[in-house]
Amino acid sequence: MKCEKNVWGCVQSSPLVKLMMAALKSSGCEVDLTRHISCEVCDVTVNGGYDSELNQVIVCQNVTRTEGMTQGVLAHELIHMFDYCRNKLDFKNVEHLACTEIRAANLTHCSFLSAMFQGDASPFKIAKAHQDCVKTKAAFSVMAIRRIDEAEARAVVDRVFDKCYNDLEPIGRRIRRNSLDMYKAYQDRYAFGYE
Repeated sequence: MKCEKNVWGCVQSSPLVKLMMAALKSSGCEVDLTRHISCEVCDVTVNGGYDSELNQVIVCQNVTRTEGMTQGVLAHELIHMFDYCRNKLDFKNVEHLACTEIRAANLTHCSFLSAMFQGDASPFKIAKAHQDCVKTKAAFSVMAIRRIDEAEARAVVDRVFDKCYNDLEPIGRRIRRNSLDMYKAYQDRYAFGYE
């Protein structure tokens, strides 16, 4: 029940989750919480996922225990749902998979702090830290999902990186941790046609 409570709390109060829900609805893919979001017990190495065959976001209730973690999972996985709905993504196509992983990492994951923990940033390596974080996060996601080696995953990510990294829809900006970015993005939703 705690997982469902956290999901409900995010849907009601998280500007980022509310923006994603509005973007999906405006794209003809309205989210029904009882159908499209599922709390499940998962392998401890993951905290969530998106199942394109069921068109369902999975929140790993045994790993994702706080509302803050739930918000991160929902925002990330709702990007995949948006890409599947809006762009008719084929998750069996490794380039499509890499693209949606790049977009999700870019829009919802890679802050300077997470880039530091991942080894992609330091006080001496700031300039490309965000892009390096996105590439690393996307490559590791592709490796986990497709069970390919790191060199192959990084090559696929590099092939589609520029186009996918520069696609900021539906959020319209990269979200910086501990900033007002998600609130600003939510306020700007009307400019993109999301109610």
